[in-house]
Amino acid sequence: MPSIESDLAQLERRLEELLGVCKRLREENASLRSQHSTLMAERSNLLEKTERARTRVEAMIAHLKALERE
Repeated sequence: MPSIESDLAQLERRLEELLGVCKRLREENASLRSQHSTLMAERSNLLEKTERARTRVEAMIAHLKALERE
């Protein structure tokens, strides 16, 4: 029959493992939040560039149509 000391030692090891998992998950979560922030900023930048390009293309098309009518 296991002694109280061995039960406590086993519980202590298990708690240490769980604390390690919690620490790893906190670090992973922080990293994912940072990646998310970076990707959202990149997405915003790409949306702005896309909108500027769309506006320029529309202006060129309008200009070409005007030239075609002349």
